[in-house]
Amino acid sequence: MSKQRSRLVVLAGPTAVGKGTVAAAVRQDHPDVWISVSATTRPPRPGEENGVHYWFVSDAEFDKMIAEDNLLEWAVVHHSARYGTPRQPVELALASGRPAMLEIDLQGARQVRRTMPDALFVFLKPPSWEELVRRLVGRGTESAEERERRLVTAREELAAESEFDVTIVNHEVHAAAGELVALLKHSPTDL
Repeated sequence: MSKQRSRLVVLAGPTAVGKGTVAAAVRQDHPDVWISVSATTRPPRPGEENGVHYWFVSDAEFDKMIAEDNLLEWAVVHHSARYGTPRQPVELALASGRPAMLEIDLQGARQVRRTMPDALFVFLKPPSWEELVRRLVGRGTESAEERERRLVTAREELAAESEFDVTIVNHEVHAAAGELVALLKHSPTDL
């Protein structure tokens, strides 16, 4: 019996909505789900590990990945660092039949929609704008200028919700992760 190729689930949403936290909960509680690790040119935040949270690469390394078509998608995010999804690990995970997920920004999700239209696109939404602002300020990882830039981007990202197949409201991390896992573990024909 041959393995059936799995369907890719793409999780996106505005900055500080908790995409990384929800993905970490999925990773911890459902190790059978494969979650892509993005490459980025930004420096690590406190506690982030290379190869676990992101692949932290130089601008030159990122340029090489683009030139060699080794990225499924990539974008400049918040007018500063570049982020991208290495192509080969995604293709290998899908071919293996494992539930597979990308946790990426809106620009990346739009690129993946063009190249992989059969993927399921999930929008992670905050319970309210005020809660999103509270989460961004509360994490304390950005300067005031960077927070303002991210909030401008977040308004644009929230306006794109209708581009997605499914919306999950992130009231509570484990509940949102549970909804996401339920989507990941359905076969493409179930949805």
